[in-house]
Amino acid sequence: MSVALKWLLSAGVTLVLVYVVLVVLAWKLQDRLAFPAPRSALPLPETLGIPDGKTVSVTTGDSVVLRGWYLPPNPAPDAEEKAPAIIWFYGNMETVEGIAPSLHRFRPAGMGLLVLDYRGYGTSDGQATEAGVYLDAEAAWDYLTTRPEIDSTRIGVYGRSIGSAVALHLATERPVRALVLDSPLSNAREMARLHYKLLPTFMARLALDNLSRAERLTIPLIVFHGTEDWITPIDMGRRIAELGRAEEFIEIPGAGHNDTHYFGGDAYVAKFHEFLEKHLR
Repeated sequence: MSVALKWLLSAGVTLVLVYVVLVVLAWKLQDRLAFPAPRSALPLPETLGIPDGKTVSVTTGDSVVLRGWYLPPNPAPDAEEKAPAIIWFYGNMETVEGIAPSLHRFRPAGMGLLVLDYRGYGTSDGQATEAGVYLDAEAAWDYLTTRPEIDSTRIGVYGRSIGSAVALHLATERPVRALVLDSPLSNAREMARLHYKLLPTFMARLALDNLSRAERLTIPLIVFHGTEDWITPIDMGRRIAELGRAEEFIEIPGAGHNDTHYFGGDAYVAKFHEFLEKHLR
């Protein structure tokens, strides 16, 4: 055997071993890829311009302690009345601290708002997994429905990016009144095919199956999506809107995956509030 042939065989074996290692790592680390779980402090809401907000701790069904913010209805309802509310599920690289400007801007008047850092995020305990964040969503729902000032029959849900999977899970497992999605993904297998082309799609352990959940929706839905989104391309949002029989699919010209709020501007905020007022009042 020639030296050149030996070298080629050796290089081929090395490449195969490297590929096998990459496949094994991708298999084992899927939850971390989907849920990077950034850590950050949980400041008092008042230090970030929300003087009536409260920090809260919520324990999940599997005994994980989550921490986040509860913003009570402002103005508060009359003593004999209860107010609607929304639960906010953010994207995979965000935390409550990081999205504070959006909460301040999007907070609906006269409605409660709850946002918790997923397990492993912010200062919440535990480690994020797909099954785990679904338990987090259910714990958020249970907490909000026990608030004496909140009408448990008028709770809406907002989910952005990976939060769309959390929001859709909750919307198909609990009596959510209305659903807002921003830049939703289709499912884990399609995301793997798009972003990890060298890896076999059958190895995807995660489901994040927004398409099948959207098809099961029976509640009002609105979807926002940026036209220049290369992370979850706009066709993903369009398909979810179609399957979920959305009232409206709103394309945001020029927006990518993480700047829909910026490019959408006041029109986005107005449409968000209009939808919640229509279905939660």
